[in-house]
Amino acid sequence: MPTFDVPSGLRADHLHAGPSFADAVAPRLGIAPLEAPLGWLADLPRAFTQREIVIMSIEEAYALRRPAFIKSPNDKSIRALVYPDGSRLPGPDAVDPQTPVLVSDVVTFDAEYRLHILEKTVHAGSQYAENGQLKLGPLSTSASRFGADLLAECGHTLPTAIVVDVGTTDGRWAVIEANAAWASGHYAANTDHVLDVVLRAAGPAADVAAHDRPFIRVPGSSATPSAGDT
Repeated sequence: MPTFDVPSGLRADHLHAGPSFADAVAPRLGIAPLEAPLGWLADLPRAFTQREIVIMSIEEAYALRRPAFIKSPNDKSIRALVYPDGSRLPGPDAVDPQTPVLVSDVVTFDAEYRLHILEKTVHAGSQYAENGQLKLGPLSTSASRFGADLLAECGHTLPTAIVVDVGTTDGRWAVIEANAAWASGHYAANTDHVLDVVLRAAGPAADVAAHDRPFIRVPGSSATPSAGDT
């Protein structure tokens, strides 16, 4: 589909696309894309992140006077960068001041892996970066083990199909971020196993299990995080 327009008569049960396309198309096709809660990364125990992460409105982030890694929780509306301070963020003329952002301590990841999660298990995965550069490779045993430990403690806070990126920083394993499986690349992972995750992550709304219903993406959602999220 070259545009966001749904041709008359088109039927589809699943999608794999970016957030803007999904927001425009999924509701018309009766597809329910699943994603992690906006504040999921910030709510993880420090043992799984190895850094401080807070979710706040971009209006609050303007007041930051220190370097921080800042990004949108579930899409690319705010460019993911290390900002010298909050004054370098897109201004209110470009972004709704209530747009939520994740503000993180600045860390360097030595190796990075993508885990495709299905039913609280690592269903597929691969390495995708080393020292900040693209480097594809197999999923390491230690990355898979860290993913299993994460899911054992926090798997109930995620939909049944999701992507979680993890990596090592100063020799310690940490969660990098969660991404919607329907909007994520597979890198070097087994494509059939990745497809299992994608189909579950964006399927017919009528088939969504009770556990996953709170994780259905709301098109264009930019709700301000509550005090409990921070």
